Amino acid sequence: MEIFQYEFMINAFIAGISIAILTSTLSLFVVVKRYAMLSDALAHISLLGVAIGFLFQISTIFTTIIISIIASIMIEYLRSYKKLYSDSMLSIFLSSALAFSVIIVSLSNSFNTSLFDYLFGSIVAITHEDILTILIFFILTLIFMIIHYKKLFLICFNEELAISAGINVRLINLIFTALIGALVAISIKIIGALLIGAIMIIPVVSALCLKKGFKITWILSTLFAILGVVIGLFLSFYISIPSGATIVIVLLSIFILTLIFSTRSR
Repeated sequence: MEIFQYEFMINAFIAGISIAILTSTLSLFVVVKRYAMLSDALAHISLLGVAIGFLFQISTIFTTIIISIIASIMIEYLRSYKKLYSDSMLSIFLSSALAFSVIIVSLSNSFNTSLFDYLFGSIVAITHEDILTILIFFILTLIFMIIHYKKLFLICFNEELAISAGINVRLINLIFTALIGALVAISIKIIGALLIGAIMIIPVVSALCLKKGFKITWILSTLFAILGVVIGLFLSFYISIPSGATIVIVLLSIFILTLIFSTRSR
């Protein structure tokens, strides 16, 4: 097929499918914990990392990952240790990071096509360095999930019971939130900072509409996310439209179909 003759499209498929598996795996726990706004807040915060990368002319993926992880740990620390409201903390971090980003970008005159790619995603922006970073993060995340799956499951549904069972809930939550931050940081190039929340939440909510068990819901959300990425990239390539927005529209279509199917099956 013509689409696979281009190296940047092969990179986009590898990166997109890896991100789809990771987002559906981590986001299922995020949605169950009713913490869905975390991904949107971290996406806006990650723009600060992009702006710093532009300002100092260094790799934006590493500055974005560092800023997102630091912010996610601070948010979780203030939520768990200082008992501040989650939505208030997310709003403060989101607005502050966006304000700093705008100031840095305006000072460095970096509001150009490259920054536009980070806002809405670009399939041609994926480099070999990005692919390597995504695959390393993919392996590390799967190792963490395999080791701590049962603990995360218990924390999601009953945090007090997890504490009484001797689980270090604060540490697990800190590491998990840092993983979400890193995932958002490595995803914004292909999906876009303004659209990353959709790929993290819509496949999970679509799967939840079908009201299956936890594992079946995870499998379905992963399939929906991969389907959204693959169809979205095909449409983006052949119609010449932005990849991030196309993926989100496909995921939205899947959500509407599952909603109709779940309503009729009642």
